[in-house]
Amino acid sequence: MTFHTSTAPHLFQELVDERIRGLQREAAEHRLASRVVNANKARKRAARATAALQAALSRL
Repeated sequence: MTFHTSTAPHLFQELVDERIRGLQREAAEHRLASRVVNANKARKRAARATAALQAALSRL
């Protein structure tokens, strides 16, 4: 397989563009995973706060 000199820069640019798209996808997945983790932590904090409030109210 031979490449013409005018084709090589185009192929290289396609590889660079695909790598950038891949990194952007990974970053988006990371942001989503981080939001899920933060939502789970917030849910647990809310559950603990609800339990503490119920316990305090039951002592009244």
